[in-house]
Amino acid sequence: MPGRVKKRSPLKAPERPYIALGLEGSANKLGAGIIKHSPDGSTHVLSNVRHTYITPPGEGFLPRDTAQHHREWALTVINDALSKAGVSLHDIDCICFTKGPGMGAPLVSVALVARTLSLLYSKPLVGVNHCVGHIEMGRQVTGAQNPVVLYVSGGNTQVIAYSQQCYRIFGETLDIAVGNCLDRFARVINLSNDPSPGYNIEQEAKKGKRLLPLPYTTKGMDISLSGILTSTEAYTTDKRFRPNGPSPEDGEDIITPQDLCFSLQEHVFAMLVEITERAMAHIGSKEVLIVGGVGCNERLQEMMGVMARERGGNVFATDERFCIDNGIMIAQAGLLSYRMGYETPLVKSTCTQRFRTDQVHVAWRA
Repeated sequence: MPGRVKKRSPLKAPERPYIALGLEGSANKLGAGIIKHSPDGSTHVLSNVRHTYITPPGEGFLPRDTAQHHREWALTVINDALSKAGVSLHDIDCICFTKGPGMGAPLVSVALVARTLSLLYSKPLVGVNHCVGHIEMGRQVTGAQNPVVLYVSGGNTQVIAYSQQCYRIFGETLDIAVGNCLDRFARVINLSNDPSPGYNIEQEAKKGKRLLPLPYTTKGMDISLSGILTSTEAYTTDKRFRPNGPSPEDGEDIITPQDLCFSLQEHVFAMLVEITERAMAHIGSKEVLIVGGVGCNERLQEMMGVMARERGGNVFATDERFCIDNGIMIAQAGLLSYRMGYETPLVKSTCTQRFRTDQVHVAWRA
């Protein structure tokens, strides 16, 4: 059998430096990032600025209020990014924005800013798929070559692998995303939204001492999370539940919020590890790349690492600068598209809340 021939990348080395501005605002994070691709093939993050819309404990963020936050902070965040990068908008080659998926009103508010800057400074627009932005920035930062990607965030949960200029979805959630599951439970037990509900659940889970039985719902390559969320919430009405922790007269058979956070995390992350391992076995990969906001969770990284090492593989993950929604990932994916000759005409610079990862033509990869 002949050896496999390594395909040459269709992305040519740039003849000059290229600089892109990326604008992200698909949820409660507003981000602006500036990236530079140099002729020697290197990539430089010039700036990566973010501002988060934080609501009171027990409350989520509504699309209208989130969009208003983005409109109020857009100029400040963009000017800060330009200042830190030491460039002006005249130096930018293209303006990249999140086309989707995400929350409608926040997406539209940021796209409006991108269109305005494009018209004012005569710069081309590039609409970017939010999920592909996460993947490309993760590949760039970690150096992962051809990994199975676990994309876990507040709005998305997908197991992805690359094939023939497309990011194919091998498995996904059938109902709510893992980040949404954790965030909603954080609201039930009244955890703070600062810096994020998921982070605070992670910290509470470290104090948990009891693993409670919960539904474990994997369906082939897919998972379901609505049932486990309902079951975890049900424990808060159990007579053994102590919202403020155990008292001196309590016995050992009690349930604390920390136990629930611990149990929820362990079950959900075990499901994610299982379907990721199946994808690795199917395509013969030994690399896992975790992207998205939930990818910052150290327990998820630890569990995935155990599985990958048992298979002789590696886990790649980024820190909060790049795994949480940010503008630089939009700039990275957008600039790759721009260098392949892709631009988004003004009349098509609309947003869509449903924009599948596998709908994107990944022209820059062989």
